[in-house]
Amino acid sequence: MLIGFRRRPGLSIQEFKDYRRDVHAPLLFAIPEAGLIRRFVVSYPVSAPGWPAPDFDAVVEAWFDTVEDLNALYTCENFRTKVDPDHINFIDMASVSRIVSEELVVLS
Repeated sequence: MLIGFRRRPGLSIQEFKDYRRDVHAPLLFAIPEAGLIRRFVVSYPVSAPGWPAPDFDAVVEAWFDTVEDLNALYTCENFRTKVDPDHINFIDMASVSRIVSEELVVLS
């Protein structure tokens, strides 16, 4: 799953990064169901003169073995009651865009 989003209004980029790393990530990885995640990557835009401004402040790649594992995480009580409610503390929820995808490596 790929998830793109902007930070909550009023947060600096550094506050956004710090909150995600220091508060939100520990919430996610403390729940037993986080073991369903095979890989987790957060990408932040960097200055790239000549390229358009990004639509997102971060893009997350969350890797799962199956769609069933993805659904098991997103529907479990721990995620719904502990992790998901925290998103509003640092994410502009209206900006969230998700895609469940399958990777095709063209060049490695």
